[in-house]
Amino acid sequence: MPTIVNTAQAEAWNGYEGEHWASHADRYDAVNSGFNDYVLDHVRPEDRVLDIGCGNGQLTRLAAARARSATGVDLSGPMLATARERAAEVPNVRFEQGDAQVHPFPEGGFDVALSRFGVMFFADPVAAFANVRRALSPGGRLAFLCMTALAGTDLGRVFGAMAAYLPQPTGPDGSGPTSFANPDRTKAVLTEAGFEEVECTRVEADQIWGRDVPDAAGFISNWGPVRHHLSMVDNATAAKATEALTEALRRFATPEAVRLRGTAWLVTATRP
Repeated sequence: MPTIVNTAQAEAWNGYEGEHWASHADRYDAVNSGFNDYVLDHVRPEDRVLDIGCGNGQLTRLAAARARSATGVDLSGPMLATARERAAEVPNVRFEQGDAQVHPFPEGGFDVALSRFGVMFFADPVAAFANVRRALSPGGRLAFLCMTALAGTDLGRVFGAMAAYLPQPTGPDGSGPTSFANPDRTKAVLTEAGFEEVECTRVEADQIWGRDVPDAAGFISNWGPVRHHLSMVDNATAAKATEALTEALRRFATPEAVRLRGTAWLVTATRP
């Protein structure tokens, strides 16, 4: 195992959380892949791409198809196994297990660093982004997606339906998945890490959570944070939370799928 300083996240992503994402790779891609082009549009044919928090590797593979090469890095052994299997016939892709905060990237070894919702969990985000900056060549670019605040969003409405029974599964804004929900904080972190020309643009995409309401409710109930909170309450309360979740999803059901409109910040910056 490589050097890890973000031990809590390493435990989660090499335990249930990572195993769930790895075994449901297509489902998580259905949730997040609508956002792919927002970051892929920053890839040029001559680029050496670094995909931070690459997970099951879909974005890495797609970047490789547009670039000279693509390298994905992630804490999760289970997801990297899936990523390597799915990229077995892609010659210009490789994957490394590591903590981006301390991983020994080659200095100046990449032209662009991308991430699709993989940068929100750093133990020390300034140190992590400084390490990513060091890995970029002069003039190198950074483009990543992170969650917005949940208030007023479709996902916020769904999670909010369970609020009478369970804590917010993402935690308060400014921590966990919504750690970069505030663009001012994001700009401050990246500036301190040595980046310039930091911009945050709100973007949207459809997210498919299931083929029908029971399927979507079951999938969300087994997502790590929701599953954890359900396990912390009695059976009757858990049943009420699940019922509230199911009812909240009905408004988003179509004949084809349960579809929510997702929101994200597209964050871009450059290395001087």
